[in-house]
Amino acid sequence: MGDIASSMPVMVASENGRRGMLAAMALLREGGSALDAVELACRIVEDDPDDHSVGYSGLPNALGEVELDASIMEGTMLRAGAVAAVQGYGRAITLARRVMEETPHVLVVARGAERLAAELGETPQEQRTEESLRRWRERFAERELTPGDAEPLRSVARALTRPINLQDKLHKAGRVDTLGTVNFIARDRRGALASAVSTSGLGWKYPGRVGDSPLIGAGNYCDDRYGAAACTGMGELAIRVATARSLVLYLKFGMSLAAAGREALRDLLTLDAPDGQYMNIVALTPAGEVAGFTTVPGKRYLYQRGDGRASPG
Repeated sequence: MGDIASSMPVMVASENGRRGMLAAMALLREGGSALDAVELACRIVEDDPDDHSVGYSGLPNALGEVELDASIMEGTMLRAGAVAAVQGYGRAITLARRVMEETPHVLVVARGAERLAAELGETPQEQRTEESLRRWRERFAERELTPGDAEPLRSVARALTRPINLQDKLHKAGRVDTLGTVNFIARDRRGALASAVSTSGLGWKYPGRVGDSPLIGAGNYCDDRYGAAACTGMGELAIRVATARSLVLYLKFGMSLAAAGREALRDLLTLDAPDGQYMNIVALTPAGEVAGFTTVPGKRYLYQRGDGRASPG
């Protein structure tokens, strides 16, 4: 992990992680752990009603329900926790951490995750807002569908079995990006790494659909010895080639961070992804080197160091 005694805190995140990163970096500067920092950063974005890709006010599935996915991992002992398809509870990243620390499991889903949340004393919280439901109604207004109608399921099922443009051509208000996730990777003063990913998933998804965010190795992976990586975009792509774990393995094999990222992108670009499906990756090495990689131009990421330097990449 390098010179642990002199490690400077470092964070890297997806572009929508700015508010979370500012608070988490303050925690790291005070000597807080990387694990606490990435959880705190995710929670701030999860609670933001203006971010419709994560947590509260996330875009609903085809039936107008918000389902949350999240994972967290620490790089010292490779412990991880995750939840998927959670309804009726917020702060999925905290529930994921409790899976890691208070159960023998890594991934708990749907009704099981909701039951666990209740048993652990988490407070139920409606995740739908009027704004997110307005977008749902506009998406399906042409067919005069209502929550509970089976037709959205058939419509989404058909869409997911053929090449589609995920910029949502049917949205009357214009082109709306239905992909979105927030992720954070941190190194603390002790040199330990941690990573966290949280999302409400693909907008208008088939109920129960799970992307890469809660899948350790696909959308999230962290190892103090080699580095960490986390993904945003069309999760099915990262699942098919185990993107996060692959990038860390390429680092383990001795590649530079730039070379490891390019190799992970080559893996993704071999897939038959339709227009509109993209994948972004952020990565951090034990030495504090940060990078972002994307399959499409124009995507950005954020990073900040403990000496105050911060920048989009």
